[in-house]
Amino acid sequence: MSLGQDGPPTRTRFPEGHGTHGGATRRAQPRRALVTVVSIIVLLIAALAFANRGSHHSAAGSGDNAPSTTAGSSGSHGGSSAATAPTGEKPVTGKSAAGIPSGFAHTEQGAQSAAANYAVALGGDGMFDANRRHQIVGAVYAPSATAKVQGDLDKAYADTAFLQRIGLKANGTAPTGMTFISRVNPVGAKTVKFAGDSATVSVWYSSLFGLAGEGSTNPVSESWYTNTFDMTWSGNDWKITSFQQKDGPAPVGRDQAAASAQDMTDAVSGFGGFTYAR
Repeated sequence: MSLGQDGPPTRTRFPEGHGTHGGATRRAQPRRALVTVVSIIVLLIAALAFANRGSHHSAAGSGDNAPSTTAGSSGSHGGSSAATAPTGEKPVTGKSAAGIPSGFAHTEQGAQSAAANYAVALGGDGMFDANRRHQIVGAVYAPSATAKVQGDLDKAYADTAFLQRIGLKANGTAPTGMTFISRVNPVGAKTVKFAGDSATVSVWYSSLFGLAGEGSTNPVSESWYTNTFDMTWSGNDWKITSFQQKDGPAPVGRDQAAASAQDMTDAVSGFGGFTYAR
């Protein structure tokens, strides 16, 4: 479903009754798992796509979007492991008022690191709290984009029907006895285009999303996505102007037993996230 963007549209999939969704799962799943998959897509595509309506910064489809050589690596990407091996800049030490890393280098690698950290912030459970969401948007978006993004996201995340479908209360919190989990885990990043004060960066990541707890109708599951961010150098840091998301690439799932509700709750509570730097 196109939300009026110029250039290639961002597909938006809504819960049943609001549109269509497709794609085969890798193995048989209970019917409720299908609702979980749709819910994840709603969180990470539908809500955030609202923030990017009217964008003129398409990250795909143009002829000059060939990946460029990463700063600090030797030679070209072709036939080497440089594109996927951890390399380059030291992690930043600064943080914004929202607690998100800041002060990234004015380089391709700095843009990659910023994009990875911003993907984590935009895909986290903090987006479901109005005050926290405002802090996150203010920290990761360019001032020219903040007002529109903030308004659109507020509408999306305040939609009680949306919140109900993913199992949350009207205020965005989990029901009693449940733990809400929304976490993005970047696997890698690459520069699509770099021009000094502007950059286009793709971040490949897995996402954990759902409610952990006995009797959850939306159990925590994993999905894979790639976000492509258009970024600008603003206020001595990299900031987002717009981004688009697509599914995958998703690896083949191993035949592993799913964790119990308690084990999943303990894992997410006990294992903290990371600051991501190339």
